[in-house]
Amino acid sequence: MYAHSPNTAGQWHRLEEHLRGTAARAEAFARALGAPEAGRLLGLWHDLGKFNPEWQEYLRRAHAGQAARGHGPPHASTGALLAMRHLGPLAMLIQAHHAGLVSPEHLRQQAAAWQKDPAIETALTAAHAALADLEPAARPPLPAHVNSNPLSAELFLRLLFSALIDADRLDTAAHGHAETEAMRSADADMQELWRRLEAAQRQYDTAPDSTVNRVRREVYRACLAAADGPTGLYRLTVPTGGGKTRSGMAFALRHAIRHGLRRVVIAVPYLTITQQTAGTLRSVFERGTTTEQTAAELRGILGERAVLEHHSGVTVHPKAEEGFRGEDVWSRLSAENWDAPVIVTTTVQLFESLFSSRPSAVRKLHRLAESVIILDEAQALPVHLLTPILNVLGELTAHYTTTVVLSTATQPAFATIPAFRDVPAQEIVPRPERHFAALKRVTYDWRTERPLSWPEVAELMRSERQALAVLNTKADALALLDALDDPQALHLSTLLCGAHRQQVVVEVKTRLAAGEPCRLISTQVVEAGVDLDFPLVLRALGPLDSIIQAAGRCNREGRLAAGRMIVFEPAEGRRLPGGAYGAGADITRAITGDGLLDPDHPEAPARYFRLLYGTVSTDRERIQDSRAALDYAETARRFRMIDDHTESVIVTRYGTDAQRDAAHRLVDQLRGQAGNARELLRQAQPYLVSLRAWAAERYRRETLIEELLPGVGAWHGEYDQVRGLTAAGQSLAEYVI
Repeated sequence: MYAHSPNTAGQWHRLEEHLRGTAARAEAFARALGAPEAGRLLGLWHDLGKFNPEWQEYLRRAHAGQAARGHGPPHASTGALLAMRHLGPLAMLIQAHHAGLVSPEHLRQQAAAWQKDPAIETALTAAHAALADLEPAARPPLPAHVNSNPLSAELFLRLLFSALIDADRLDTAAHGHAETEAMRSADADMQELWRRLEAAQRQYDTAPDSTVNRVRREVYRACLAAADGPTGLYRLTVPTGGGKTRSGMAFALRHAIRHGLRRVVIAVPYLTITQQTAGTLRSVFERGTTTEQTAAELRGILGERAVLEHHSGVTVHPKAEEGFRGEDVWSRLSAENWDAPVIVTTTVQLFESLFSSRPSAVRKLHRLAESVIILDEAQALPVHLLTPILNVLGELTAHYTTTVVLSTATQPAFATIPAFRDVPAQEIVPRPERHFAALKRVTYDWRTERPLSWPEVAELMRSERQALAVLNTKADALALLDALDDPQALHLSTLLCGAHRQQVVVEVKTRLAAGEPCRLISTQVVEAGVDLDFPLVLRALGPLDSIIQAAGRCNREGRLAAGRMIVFEPAEGRRLPGGAYGAGADITRAITGDGLLDPDHPEAPARYFRLLYGTVSTDRERIQDSRAALDYAETARRFRMIDDHTESVIVTRYGTDAQRDAAHRLVDQLRGQAGNARELLRQAQPYLVSLRAWAAERYRRETLIEELLPGVGAWHGEYDQVRGLTAAGQSLAEYVI
């Protein structure tokens, strides 16, 4: 009896070998979940349907080229039926190991048909003959919290499903691709990473004495002191420029060593921050030296495998073909299941996986147990999803030896949300307000008593050679650009493709460094992950956390005694976005008008967030209801951090000749279906702009969009080198996401 076709060495994968191999791996993974025996049984039973003679015949015919390749006759039902007798709802995990998680009701409906299927009984009879230990003597124990709370049960089943999926895929891959699977395990351990970080930190300890360096050293020492605390929830509140990334990693590594944790996961809200963070950590862990070892020797130890960057903007080769570099193959393999000591990802990747029903997305989740999760810029989590997100984080800290760090300069008042109210949190840095006072670089000028016209705002920008204006909408940004009437002015928004936005940021930094005139008009895309330093920043009234983020682009390096931050109410312009954004702007207007003294004091955002969370729904889609019903398919449908109703277009009219040629080649390859579509789309990301789906449909009818794949097209309309995507000379500000 076989599980899989012959590998490159011509060896068939014996079914009993696969079942026992998967069982051993699942048992090891499920130990961190408190259910090793349940994991073992799920692994042992997951492919019992392959004992069916019909499946064996299919496998032989497929190998001989006489049948279509695929999964063959359904084989999950046999193990699921046996699991129902011993594990109850856990049978759903076997049922779902190819198709994805659905619900207990779906399991019950399927089970009625299984009872009448003679093929299942045939397979079970053969399985009993081959596996003497097939059935347990007693029902395996499960953690107590699983039976006491349906939301606890929901996450437990999801994590156990992850353990099963990863075990199955790893055992299958070890048979089929042993030569590349050997590259999967990361070579670095937490002790080695800590030695690297400690060596890098010594450079900062000897840096010239200054206010900034003193604050950074104090924050770093506080992180080391807090690392000996128990696993759980921590808050890291550090002002902009206080060394949050490095100090947070110091806490995470020392804490992991103290408690035997296995990895550090850093989740950030924007791709730009992800790339910056990964680059910073690689410079520490993968390129430095210590007194004992040369850089070459350390690269040999680490194999460039310490930091895995996993998000939609990273190109990962789809298969390990000959000629691919070793680190490329490792990145692909590790991204499948986060088998690396340091993961840098986006909050979208993290949380959409935590609420997904797809095996490929869920596969990595069991790795969150016994880990440190750092949520950078935690205030940026979508308000309408906070209740399910915080509930899951609380479960991880309570039951899976996971530590969560909420890292930000604007600490949100999550404790006011019932899902997080009873989760005890510890402050890593005591009395953080003193550091905010020490690093204060900006004076706020609130000009909200009278709305300002666009010409008035433009005149304020002209008062400085270098100025940044941040608007709430793309339409407002373009209106101010018109009023400024400066041919040298720059514009930054999602109307521009990614490559164009990157070029604008480079140009801004070049002008600022040279002391040249530089006036930039932007939307919120500039407020996080873009390190710019203007003497004057103007911000249209909006949510307080956005205003504080914009202030982080003002006098960032502290070269001035104080930068100027003007907050104004636009007289014209588009209505603010609805939901939490509009509510946040209203709250900001109210609290700045009744005596709020200093937005940079930690109590200011705390007060703001308390009011915000009491005003808007933090579970708008009622995700907790579908989770409590163990309806994984419905949970996945409801949980969306990014609006699904969009389509992307590839811009071929931006940039240098080389960039245009590259975009045209990608369009031609997608049009002709030449190559791997997923890889081509990754390469196309710098040239993508996202449109609302209804607008994309309109432009398809007008032949401005040529569909290449579902949801992806080539843009045949205009592209302005300052304003970005346009059509017939008109702005598409209302249509672009």
